[in-house]
Amino acid sequence: MDGNMGNQVPAVYRRRIGEVLVTAICDGYVDAPFTALVGIEPREAEAVLKAHFRPAPPRISVNCFLVQAGGRTAIVDTGSGDTMGPTLGKMPALLGHLGLMPSDVDTVLLTHMHPDHSNGLTGPDGERLFPDAVVVVDETDVKHWFDDGARAKVDESKQVRYFDEARRQIAPYQDRRQSTGKDVFPQVSAVPLGGHTPGHTGYLVESGGEALLIWGDICHVPDIQAQNPAVTMAFDTDPAAAIAARRRAFDMAAADRLLVAGMHLHFPGFAYVAADGGGFHLIPEAWAFEI
Repeated sequence: MDGNMGNQVPAVYRRRIGEVLVTAICDGYVDAPFTALVGIEPREAEAVLKAHFRPAPPRISVNCFLVQAGGRTAIVDTGSGDTMGPTLGKMPALLGHLGLMPSDVDTVLLTHMHPDHSNGLTGPDGERLFPDAVVVVDETDVKHWFDDGARAKVDESKQVRYFDEARRQIAPYQDRRQSTGKDVFPQVSAVPLGGHTPGHTGYLVESGGEALLIWGDICHVPDIQAQNPAVTMAFDTDPAAAIAARRRAFDMAAADRLLVAGMHLHFPGFAYVAADGGGFHLIPEAWAFEI
């Protein structure tokens, strides 16, 4: 067999929002235990996943989104770098597949500072992997991960995995970091969606009468959390606020027929939301053959 026959095609997918080119890049995936889901019994979670023809325990896609507008290039989240095992950290190679280098990215828009979103910022020796980029991240998120009191409240593994790693990743960008505001990038504005982390942020792309909400971690296991938004994740900083943000985002997307993109929606990660009884239903967007 040809050595390449066992490999999938490059996991990139382009879509235009008006004049803005948005490219989904899959950083890889992570297999999560049922214990990561809070508010649903493992047996019930398994039944839901099997009914949706999904792996059980859940296999969670990890996506980043490249945004190109006005001659500039931003990336929304950076994936996990080389910190979370061999099934993740694919983004840099796929960036190269698109003919881009990390130095071509002038802005990094972080939804939040969890390892599968910001650990692609910095190399093993503390070097900036995006040497010319400004990093946009909500100041509330930064303050949380630098809060020694909050760090002391979690066990040692979480101290290292979340707090220490977030501090290490952002360190070389401290002189080129800015907080979220309305105009974070041409035709892109920040949308506060705090809960999963204190400064969790979505990014709304608007151009030519079209719109896309890149909603970050509004849901991690979409087949379960869409139909039951009250299911949270063990690593949610504020579960009640995360539920409220999820319902708010689902309600807005359903009411406005708004296209959404998610870091943990099944790749390529673009979908619409429809109300479905007391929950919601995610409808993957039809594949676009032209951009």
